[in-house]
Amino acid sequence: MSYNLKIYMLALVSFLVGTSEFIIAGILDKVSDDIGVSVSAAGQLITVFSLAYGFGTPFLMAAAAKVDRKKLMLYALSVFIVGNVAAYFFSGFAALIVSRVIVALSSGVFVVTALTVASKLAPAEKQGSAIATLVMGFSTALIVGVPLGRLVASAYDWKLVFGGIGFLGLLALLLIVFAIPRTDGEQPVPLRDQLKLLKNPKIAVALGITFFWLGGYSITYTYISPFLLDITGMSEKLVSIALLAFGIASLIGSKLGGFSTDRWGFKRTLVTGMLFHSVWLVVISFAAHSPSLMFPLLMLWSLSAWSSGPTQQYHLISLAPEATSIMLSLNSSVLQLAMAAGAGIGGIIVESASLTAITWIGAAGVAVAALISAGAFGYFSAGAASRVGSSPQIDQPGSTERS
Repeated sequence: MSYNLKIYMLALVSFLVGTSEFIIAGILDKVSDDIGVSVSAAGQLITVFSLAYGFGTPFLMAAAAKVDRKKLMLYALSVFIVGNVAAYFFSGFAALIVSRVIVALSSGVFVVTALTVASKLAPAEKQGSAIATLVMGFSTALIVGVPLGRLVASAYDWKLVFGGIGFLGLLALLLIVFAIPRTDGEQPVPLRDQLKLLKNPKIAVALGITFFWLGGYSITYTYISPFLLDITGMSEKLVSIALLAFGIASLIGSKLGGFSTDRWGFKRTLVTGMLFHSVWLVVISFAAHSPSLMFPLLMLWSLSAWSSGPTQQYHLISLAPEATSIMLSLNSSVLQLAMAAGAGIGGIIVESASLTAITWIGAAGVAVAALISAGAFGYFSAGAASRVGSSPQIDQPGSTERS
């Protein structure tokens, strides 16, 4: 079996894990009605998930550093199944919170491990594309998994969604058992040493890039539906089609980011993608009242935004190749916290200013990430191009960044 097919199988399992993470937002109203809490209270299920994922993953990855990566994925999927089945069998708000914590912790371990395995399965010159394929699996969860889950919840019962995910998790276990080879673990990194990684200026800056990039993205995306309905004047049907188009563009963007990383290096890809990301958000604000312009602009925004995903993952791996899992888990934590912060800031903006302001503030956040990236890569220094080519920091496997 080719390495490519194995990576696509991991992406398929990633789709299932991503669906379990994202689905709660798609059926939040049904959950709140059934368990007798307000929608805002039910929304705390998302907050709990993000906090458990963000803070728990680094601890678990450090504790399981020596475990064979294949076994670790199997352990994580087993716990993942338990968490989803618990949501199916047990009712009540407290039970759901426990379920979301279990699913969050197991999802975090699986995501980081799968990214590590994918990067090791692929040849050195194809690592960017391998990571992009995994990101594509999670992207597909937003496009296919969430709408499909909403359909099942509407036709039957929202609990059936989690029961189905648990059952499919069993099939995913078999897929990992028979398709994925054994991959050695890494040297265990104690938590104190893990936190020492944050003292490395390059690593701290790289994680700061993740925070501002995803935070800016989240400020706008969290409230894009009311923006399209109230500001652009789209109908419910047009909003659904627009979000589908956004999702399709995210898949293309992820693959484009991986290809560009392999072809031209992560530095150019990351800075260029974030600059376009910021620009398209500003353009969207000017075209806010035009439904016909909004469709292509949403796709261009999504394309540029998601191109940074695999590129940033590769960037972090290149900074500490001896601690790949720890770097990816730290990045996953920062990503979750950035999404939560962006949603919170967006809520304040909507309440205190207006929906039209979210694109400007989001663009500012992404622009900060682009400027930090350009500064970190030496693009503001004289003779930066020559120094980038001779930098000891690896930009792409086996070669320096092309000028």
